Amino acid sequence: MTRTLLLASAALAALPGLAVAEGELNLYSSRHYDTDERLYSDFEELHGVTINRIEGNADELITRLEAEGANSPADVLITVDTSRLARAADMGLLQPVDSEVLEQRIPANLQDADNRWFGFSQRARIFFYDKDAVENPPQTYADLADPAYEGLVCIRSSTNTYNQTLLASIIENQGEEAARAWAEGVVANMARAPQGGDTDQIRGVVSGECAIAVSNTYYFARAIRTEVDGLSADIDRIGWVFPDQGGNGAHVNISGAGIAANAPNAENARLFLEYLASDQAQAYFSEGNDEFPAVAGVPLADSVASLGAFKADDVDLTAVAAHLGDAQEIFNAVGWE
Repeated sequence: MTRTLLLASAALAALPGLAVAEGELNLYSSRHYDTDERLYSDFEELHGVTINRIEGNADELITRLEAEGANSPADVLITVDTSRLARAADMGLLQPVDSEVLEQRIPANLQDADNRWFGFSQRARIFFYDKDAVENPPQTYADLADPAYEGLVCIRSSTNTYNQTLLASIIENQGEEAARAWAEGVVANMARAPQGGDTDQIRGVVSGECAIAVSNTYYFARAIRTEVDGLSADIDRIGWVFPDQGGNGAHVNISGAGIAANAPNAENARLFLEYLASDQAQAYFSEGNDEFPAVAGVPLADSVASLGAFKADDVDLTAVAAHLGDAQEIFNAVGWE
């Protein structure tokens, strides 16, 4: 049975190391979704491996891995967004994985060029809008910076990893000058100073604080599938747009994983990553957390399928990760809080 240790940030460093033994897998996870329990229990049953899990903030877990060094018991780091995976890899905390299964099943643009991390689920970063207030919603990311939408946009802060990766993808696709102009335009169009999470941006549309919100798809799909306060009751008034369907396609960010550099159970770790790429696990990502699978052809949950088919930007996320520092500099320069 999965043993879960929940990390409070203040107590992170004080927790004892996890047991290391044959038939075990020590997982450091910043995914905090109860529905992931099926991922872990099914893997345990399939391989006879016991998962010991520590959950915490991604940045805290990366700091912990670095502090533990060669003595770390961690086998796998699983977290959200390219930015964190790339940072962990650049710090030498993840090792290359030799796996034909992962090479073949995970699209090349969703994995590290050196095979140190792999994306296993996707979330498109799109526009949501008040159908009663916005007659012509933006159709491209560039449109979001159009003065026609001045005072209408709710979007998260520049410290948010989803926004950092989005801007880094714009740099990769269009160059720094275009990215800076876009960021300046979005700041000018904000309805309020950035605040809250993705769900809060869509709630801003419901409350009338803004008319257009930027959010990952799975937050909205979740409100279709289950009751989300301040959102589900008024969900019919909200429309959505997958941007850039005539161009590069909608930006997607990932939830992914890699094997820790000093993994004591590296073989079990490889088996776990390969399991995450299986049709069974890929379906769980969609059914349990309203995400898009990384592997093509896996059936979507009804909540996800209801959003409709779309073209995703297939930009190489390794190349995008190289621009994350430039993205933060642009955010700072244009006054994006």
